[in-house]
Amino acid sequence: MKAVYIEAQGGPEVLTYGDRPEPEAKAGEVKIRVKASALNRLDLYTRAGGRGLDREFPPPLILGGDCAGEVAESGEGVNTLKPGDRVVVNPRISCMQCAPCLAGEDDLCRSESFLGSSVDGSYAEYVSVPAVNAHLLSDSVSFEQAAAAPTTYLPVWNMLVRKLQLKSWQTVLVLSASAGVGAAAIQVAKDVIGAKVIATTSSSEKTAKAMELGADAVINYNEEDIRERVREITARAGVDCVVDHVGADFFAPAFASLRNGGRYGICGATTGLRTELHLGLLFSQRKEIYGVFMGTKEDMREIVEMLNRGAVKPVVDRTFPLAEAAAAHKHMDETSFFGKLILTQE
Repeated sequence: MKAVYIEAQGGPEVLTYGDRPEPEAKAGEVKIRVKASALNRLDLYTRAGGRGLDREFPPPLILGGDCAGEVAESGEGVNTLKPGDRVVVNPRISCMQCAPCLAGEDDLCRSESFLGSSVDGSYAEYVSVPAVNAHLLSDSVSFEQAAAAPTTYLPVWNMLVRKLQLKSWQTVLVLSASAGVGAAAIQVAKDVIGAKVIATTSSSEKTAKAMELGADAVINYNEEDIRERVREITARAGVDCVVDHVGADFFAPAFASLRNGGRYGICGATTGLRTELHLGLLFSQRKEIYGVFMGTKEDMREIVEMLNRGAVKPVVDRTFPLAEAAAAHKHMDETSFFGKLILTQE
């Protein structure tokens, strides 16, 4: 089968489009004919190395986590899915045997793996995954939109609903609205929970798109001070919650924008992994910080239910043919897009 894989780590030039063995559907698995695969920062980090993702070769690694497509084959023991079913894939694979998994906290699995990072992924014509990781998709949802959902909506749902427990009468600050996670956070906070949303972006064009998504106010961080604008918008009260997926460069003003007793959630650190935290302000102002990485299988089930009902609509900026994965990676590095970049099968 055709696939995009790496045999060394480095820049986009290490991506190879070529032939790889077609996977089998083992017992408990389904083999999926991939129609669309979304790019994530993890793909770029895995390709480049660093951030704890250095690896040895061989064997080659097929990149890609988030994907959607059609079931091509069901393995032994699978009776919930059949060939031809349209599905979207949860790229995080848990063991379902350790204590956290058995307690329903599979996002804390001690033996987890991730498609395209620790095992072969979805930049390919076919991928095999545990049947519990494939969710039936409505005909009303495109493969491109579905592929854009898992790694954006899973951490957002886990963060806003489970950890931060955002309420309809509260206000949330969403950093970097143009990224997939930022766009998803605006939709969940506004359209599902009904909260007031303040978002940040880097340009007037992105500001307009964030407003279209439902943001009540948008701060252009290249022209305005985040903390001061939040104080103006909230009548000096501060926000109840923060959704952070960018990290070091924006932590200080975002943390300072929280009201006393506010909750801070972080699920990514694209601008840097290290920052300073004033511990005195953390405990004296009774603020809370939550780290989130993806979500549970139940979270994914709920997200797909919302997706199928049209309650959330992932934002797709642009599509590329699978063979042009290197160009897609270069485009993602430029950060000039709004939403998700998708690889499609021709």
